[in-house]
Amino acid sequence: MKLLLILFLLSGCAAGLTLFRRNSLPKPEGKPEKQPLVSVIIPARNEEKNLPHLLASLQRQTYKPMEIIVADDGSADRTAEIAENFGARVVRVTEPPENWTGKTWAIWNGYLQSRGELLAFLDADIRLAPEALELLVRCREKRRALSVVPFHQTEKWYERLALLLNLLSIFVFTSPFEKNNPKKGLYGSCILVSRTDYEKIGGHASIRSEVVEDLNLGRKFMEAGIPVHNYIGEDTVRFRMYPGGLKSELEGFAKSAAPGVPNFRPATLAFIIWWLAGLVLSAAFPFFIQTKWSVPLLAGYFLYVLEIMYLARHAGNYGFWMPVFYLAPLLFFLTVMLYSAYQTHIRKKVLWKGRYVEVGERKV
Repeated sequence: MKLLLILFLLSGCAAGLTLFRRNSLPKPEGKPEKQPLVSVIIPARNEEKNLPHLLASLQRQTYKPMEIIVADDGSADRTAEIAENFGARVVRVTEPPENWTGKTWAIWNGYLQSRGELLAFLDADIRLAPEALELLVRCREKRRALSVVPFHQTEKWYERLALLLNLLSIFVFTSPFEKNNPKKGLYGSCILVSRTDYEKIGGHASIRSEVVEDLNLGRKFMEAGIPVHNYIGEDTVRFRMYPGGLKSELEGFAKSAAPGVPNFRPATLAFIIWWLAGLVLSAAFPFFIQTKWSVPLLAGYFLYVLEIMYLARHAGNYGFWMPVFYLAPLLFFLTVMLYSAYQTHIRKKVLWKGRYVEVGERKV
């Protein structure tokens, strides 16, 4: 039995390594085929703290965007003023009509005012390296629709509780089992597509009621025969998620955690459950100190710590102690999933940025 336990924990760690792909944006070789005009569209609701970082990084790009459009979604702070001070064009968005979510409505209004051949949809908490937009544009020359899972730049202790949630994001978006998934999604924080492809699927109007709009946007592209590719940000694309406090972090992750699960392949979900099962079992080693299971569980715990340390280097700056005491981010992950399941299956709506949004696609 001890041998079986050891094999289970080893295979659990292996499941995580199977899902992980260090799929960074490739460095292009040779000269670009052409230099298409890029419209950057940023949906923003009360983003006065995040927006300056993104807009400053856009000013430093080696590949200059044609225009930067900030879709101000009813902000009560200085979002619009800051955008204008940086030279961005502000589109003031009204309250979303029936069957639209706030974010899809804001992005759609930004798109309607845009003129570029390529559309870059960026969340306000994104921070770009100077060469980021150039790499995205060059990468898209051979790939029709792409997105990036950003590197998580943390500053406060509670932000680091997102460790496992962000690792799982990388798992599901780089999983080898998702390669040909007809429901393959995009990661909404950083997306680059052509105007032609975007209009072919009807843009965000085609997913206007979806809470997890990014996953469903990717699905629309796949249904139209437009391949979807996902990368990890590392040194190129970063974000600082939820600097407003633990409550906003919980609400932000819970908004899409449970609703997004049906989009992924059963094999991806099975490997994630396998990995998590070993993680939970290893974390329980203190309860088995006086038993014959203590040594294999303790060995499994250290094995998972080493694996998380390795994976975390590519996901965010979580420090040394959060991977060592991964029970804290594990409890946060379980809290997010339970709260998300409650909102999705019992309340039937999720709360985000002061609005309740009904869960599930509605007829439009």
